[in-house]
Amino acid sequence: WDDLVFETEHPQGEVKIAMVGKYVDLSDSYKSVNEALRHAGMRNHVRVKIDHLDSETMEGADAADKLMQYDAILVPGGFGQRGVEGKINTARFAREHKVPYLGICLGMQVATIEYARHVAGLNNANSTEFDPATPHPVIALIEEGKDADGTMRLGAQSSDVTKDTLAHSIYGDVVTERHRHRYEANVNYLDQLRKAGLVISALTQREQLTEIVELPKAVHPWFIGVQFHPEFKSTPWAGHPLFNAFIKAAVEQHGRQKLKAVA
Repeated sequence: WDDLVFETEHPQGEVKIAMVGKYVDLSDSYKSVNEALRHAGMRNHVRVKIDHLDSETMEGADAADKLMQYDAILVPGGFGQRGVEGKINTARFAREHKVPYLGICLGMQVATIEYARHVAGLNNANSTEFDPATPHPVIALIEEGKDADGTMRLGAQSSDVTKDTLAHSIYGDVVTERHRHRYEANVNYLDQLRKAGLVISALTQREQLTEIVELPKAVHPWFIGVQFHPEFKSTPWAGHPLFNAFIKAAVEQHGRQKLKAVA
């Protein structure tokens, strides 16, 4: 407890995180994510300032102006079409401006949609949750049990992690995390996305479904999306390895921004 109190009261710096979500008017909507970020801040000796931005406000041409001030960007989960294009714009900003990005659940899916549209050349790619008639359903319901009531993937599942990836540096050979979602990355598009440079760094051991996507270090300092909910396993004592790495990336980005300002 003494260590926790000390880290809380004596941060060595501060990082600003933009959390772009759909439920920002409800203060407890992202409670677990907020706490996981703060736990990771303790582990990195910094105070984490979180600004909750409504994803609907990111649908306009001024989205870049709103995001430019942040050290890192997080897009959390959610359901339904409202605000999704704003989340896609946010993922694009983070990718193109090389700002550390963490996408959780829907945040991973919008990053995949954005990459499919603007890098892989799959025009109008989307999720069938938002556009059932999309010509490129890069996110869709899995065929198994699709017409049944029990379509949601729930609970802890394990996945194998590809070596020499950002995910492997965080998790090692196997990741086991908790899930709560219905839609998945469409396996029929994985080869096209890989050829375009997207790294699929973890697949479920049983169904071979996408669990983690990322960009190579050569093209982006820190960009990762996960289908699961790591915030559920964070604790004040150790944080969570994914959030710890995310805040470390934010600290490094903050340092780069300071050097740019001086130059």
